Amino acid sequence: MAKKNVAEPETLGAAMNKTEAFFEKNGRKISYIFLILIALGLAIYGYRSLVQQPRVDEAAALLAEAQARFNAETPDYELALNGDEEGAGFLEVIEQYGSTPSGNLAKHYAGVCYLKGGDLEQAAAYLADYSAVKGLTGEIINAQNLGLQGDIAVAQEDYTAAVALFEKAVKASENNLTAPLYLRKAGQAAQAAGDNAKALELYERITVEYPASMEARDAEKLIGTIH
Repeated sequence: MAKKNVAEPETLGAAMNKTEAFFEKNGRKISYIFLILIALGLAIYGYRSLVQQPRVDEAAALLAEAQARFNAETPDYELALNGDEEGAGFLEVIEQYGSTPSGNLAKHYAGVCYLKGGDLEQAAAYLADYSAVKGLTGEIINAQNLGLQGDIAVAQEDYTAAVALFEKAVKASENNLTAPLYLRKAGQAAQAAGDNAKALELYERITVEYPASMEARDAEKLIGTIH
């Protein structure tokens, strides 16, 4: 039988010789690549520590000033929004530090301030510009943001959009406090849109998934209004 041609495995010595030859030939190029990578790493570190982090800290300080007005015993929403010589407002935080976490949160608060002032268009624009964040506290704000957008849609009689927004608010934070609230609002918006089947589905979700909630009793009454 003819012997098959089988390639002999490369010996360890031969492999090492090839490796050494490669580095001798390309050593300068590899050194340049390492230097570039090191310089890039240092540049990223420098940007984060000397530029990015100070901006984050400055934005948080300004946001705290605006929040103090927003959360005061007697809130001044216009002052919280626009600020004055004694402290920043949410719009200033957005303008200077919109790309930071505090700038993102300021968009949500600005939307609330405009809503309190009755400016639905500006409120909707700022609320929609907010980006959802992670974490338990973030989930609640995410849900509130979507719920407020839903309220604006109801005020504008765009009930289909309102239902979608309220359902998103439920998914954003599926807890026993806010989820049944937004399910009820979604059901009422569906009823206003003439979609009784959808409304019934949403009300029944409250009674099944959140039977101990305050909205469960309301849901039972609302189910009785569907014919």
